[in-house]
Amino acid sequence: MSLKPRFGSGMVFAVLLTFAASEIGAEVGGLDLSKALRWRHIGPFRGGRVTTVAGVSGQPRVYYQGATGGGVWKTEDAGLSWRNVSDAYFQTGSVGSIAVAPSDPDTLYVGMGEACIRSNFSHGDGVYKSVDGGESWAHMGLDDSRQIGQIRVDPEDPDRVYVAALGHVFGPNEERGVFRSTDGGSSWERVLFVDDKTGAVDLSIDSDNPRVLYAALWQVVRKPWGIEERGPGSGLYKSSDGGDTWFELTEGLPSGDKGRIGVAIAPVNPKRVWALVDADDGGLFLSEDAGMSWERVNDDFQLTRRAYYYSHVYADTQDLDTVYVLTSPFMKSTDGGKTFEFIRVPHGDNHDLWIAPEDNQRMINANDGGANVSFDGGKSWSAIDNQPTAQFYWVTTDNQFPYRVYGAQQDNSTVSIASRSNGSGITRTDWYPVGGGESGTIAPHPEDANIVYAGSYWGLLTRHDHRTGETRNISVWPEMPLGRTGAEIEYRFNWTFPIVLSPHDPGTVYVGANVLFRSTNEGQSWQEVSPDLTRNDKSKMHLGRLSDFYGTITTVVESTQERGLIWVGSDDGLVHLTRDAGRNWEIVTPAEMEDWSRVNLIEASPHDAGTAYLAVNRYHLDDFKPYVYKTHDYGKTWQRVSHGIPEGAFVRTVREDPERKGLLYAGTETGVYVSLDDGEHWDSLQLNLPAVPITDLAVKNDDLVAATQGRAFWILDDLSSLHQLTEGVLASDVHLFEPRVTYRMRTSRFRRSQAIGENPPAGVLVHFTLREKPEELTLEFLDGGGNLVKAFAGDDLPFEEGLNRFEWDMRYPDARGLEGEETFLFGGNLRGPVAVPGTYQVELRTSGGKQRQSLQIKKDPRLSSTQEEFQEQFDLLIKIRDAVSATHDGASRILSIQRELEAVMPKIESAQELNRKLVEVLSDLVELRFRGIDDQMLVYPLKLNVGIASLQRVVSSADRSPTEQTYRVFEQRSAELEAQLEKLEDILDADLPALNRLLRESGLPEIER
Repeated sequence: MSLKPRFGSGMVFAVLLTFAASEIGAEVGGLDLSKALRWRHIGPFRGGRVTTVAGVSGQPRVYYQGATGGGVWKTEDAGLSWRNVSDAYFQTGSVGSIAVAPSDPDTLYVGMGEACIRSNFSHGDGVYKSVDGGESWAHMGLDDSRQIGQIRVDPEDPDRVYVAALGHVFGPNEERGVFRSTDGGSSWERVLFVDDKTGAVDLSIDSDNPRVLYAALWQVVRKPWGIEERGPGSGLYKSSDGGDTWFELTEGLPSGDKGRIGVAIAPVNPKRVWALVDADDGGLFLSEDAGMSWERVNDDFQLTRRAYYYSHVYADTQDLDTVYVLTSPFMKSTDGGKTFEFIRVPHGDNHDLWIAPEDNQRMINANDGGANVSFDGGKSWSAIDNQPTAQFYWVTTDNQFPYRVYGAQQDNSTVSIASRSNGSGITRTDWYPVGGGESGTIAPHPEDANIVYAGSYWGLLTRHDHRTGETRNISVWPEMPLGRTGAEIEYRFNWTFPIVLSPHDPGTVYVGANVLFRSTNEGQSWQEVSPDLTRNDKSKMHLGRLSDFYGTITTVVESTQERGLIWVGSDDGLVHLTRDAGRNWEIVTPAEMEDWSRVNLIEASPHDAGTAYLAVNRYHLDDFKPYVYKTHDYGKTWQRVSHGIPEGAFVRTVREDPERKGLLYAGTETGVYVSLDDGEHWDSLQLNLPAVPITDLAVKNDDLVAATQGRAFWILDDLSSLHQLTEGVLASDVHLFEPRVTYRMRTSRFRRSQAIGENPPAGVLVHFTLREKPEELTLEFLDGGGNLVKAFAGDDLPFEEGLNRFEWDMRYPDARGLEGEETFLFGGNLRGPVAVPGTYQVELRTSGGKQRQSLQIKKDPRLSSTQEEFQEQFDLLIKIRDAVSATHDGASRILSIQRELEAVMPKIESAQELNRKLVEVLSDLVELRFRGIDDQMLVYPLKLNVGIASLQRVVSSADRSPTEQTYRVFEQRSAELEAQLEKLEDILDADLPALNRLLRESGLPEIER
């Protein structure tokens, strides 16, 4: 055998501990927006890629998962529900490894940046630590480690921890290899290092003797055109002294260049070690002598397929001969690795497995569809439809009302999801697939949203009709490219090739490969309308993997301002333009843009035909700087406009607001940015959005929609304040913005579950700025005639310095309840009616003066109800409200008088008689014994307040004229109420004065009427 000694570099990295949560907010032009603007998460709640999981020994309900973009999630009910525990702390979202300290389950270490390096993955920023079970976190350094494959904690010492850092995948760097900390992460020492091109990807530690470790080193580099996944630096190493020294293990292992290696010590017998090796003569290897010699026990290709994405091996915690290998399928062997069976899991593409040390039937699995828990060794698993960690490539919207949001979820289907619902939230019933596949761009028909074009890899293109469910394959070149390189196939399609419908003729469809195609008959036939618009460099087309076709069109857009003006960008750094629908083309690539940059997206200005914006990135070339370019002269000249976007936040998308020229939004690897001045300066628009890659943005109906790589879809509702934000507004002491149009819609405010998307605010949103917080502030809503509808002040109107938002629910003042008593109503409530569609006003008053703006309330455009019907409904609801108030006012008068009578009834007999008469009236008005629904329905008779208030629900059930029978019931109940109130007045007119005379004669205080 051969043992090659390898020593660490001795490099020490110190870390300043800080457990303070990072501030989440946004300032634009010095104005704090964080209290008024807020992103809402719409889902879908369907799990995305997870590459790391962990459980807790002795706590069978507690588990953690690390999403590849979505941060760290925790379940305390064995996967029935998950909650994010990292949002307020992490600066990146991609998680590579989670480790729970065996001797202290409250201590966790998280390594950022997934090491399953497919074509779309995100980098991390080092190590985070929690000492309270994930409730708070501190950043522990190793910022430039980028991708962390594994973390192991000494089973006896929670402060002794090892990190396998893969480092930069796209280029050389020093912060890679195996790192060790003996002080809980306060400082790090690099203990195993090969070179600046080789990192560590896996670690295994002996639970009986934690000074024994095995480390897998991997020499790998990704470029835009492919991956070089094997090299001489790759190897398997062992340390017997806690990481001070290392030896390469070679006896019986492949001798040539190797790729990724997975390693696992058998807890039952630590002399038995498993290694999954990617090499020409690779496979599953077994050592029975603690790594001194190895034997290949299985060379099935299934075990080492797509090794750069898998290579995961796990030893059972209680059975010596049981071993698991995770690739696309979940595989289990019970005969020492000789044969494997497939275990059914909720989703394929498996990346991690944690098995409880005390119970090998309890486990948690990570895959491309989320994380799932099993208590029976994999026979059954918890669900993955409660994890909002989906990865989306692009986002678009349609022209329905409410609009729908479209995207393709990585390793799942395409999705069309409602931007809002009439229910308590956006649930599974509010989204569905629309053809295409996991990597596609989507183009819904602007005039008929039932028709949707969607794509996927290999050039798949479908036309989906939601009415019939028909999904027709209309691929431009329907030939499988398998087994061939990009240089050998007819046309090269990007993993997310663009599909565009002409804004001037929705019957015209454009599709980008390496040339631009056009169809005018819904995909029945296609014509090339361009030459090859890429560099067509055959030397960069030697790989033929799913995502490695290079020299492709990545973005296509036709100007809304000029018919036939089409911009095209490629992944190898070219920008082309045609102004005659493809007859003639010119190269308009920015002169300063470096070769091989990826033109990720071109935004054609919705205001000016000659203006366009480029979102360019070079992260695949190890350059993470943000590149945004703009032109105002059809690409003759370009200007880079990235000032304010951090150096490490490379840009994926840029959009211009259709309402305000020069108002730009940028989606970057770490969040969202906004510019008010055409890109000259950028500010964060992160607000409450978690640190997550933003893959695309869309502006729709004054909303900003974000697609994320790890947290599904988000919407920033109501951009009207940004549309109106000027230098004058920023300089003013107080400013009231004109509210955007509000649609009167029916939305439940009660969320029955946290695992559903959030609906937008249902009311009128009013925004106003305050340079300084005034002592008093009042907000009044007026009808079209200037009459007061409702006013808010004091505790009902919280406000701070900066931008404020107030939501008026469009309701008139409520009915009055019982004074001094709790009011119970069944089938109704005290709420005032909703304002009818029309023109209203809002007035903001401070000690410095007042400002007024007009606002519009419109009906749900899906309704056929007339303005007259809305008014009839409103008029009756007002009458019902006032009748309920009158009922409670009468009851409150009686109760007030009764409280005074209590002191005199024992002394004066006529007081008892007066009380008896009042009780008769009160018992018809309200039921004071009622304390619940069953009481009212099963025990106590109906009273007038309930009888009248219940009509509110009947009248409000639909936005239509009230039914005739409702009017008749209301008239009947109103007559009964009037009779009782007249009876009360008669009692007070006759009986109360007589009693007060007796009280005066007795020297007792009179009872007020």
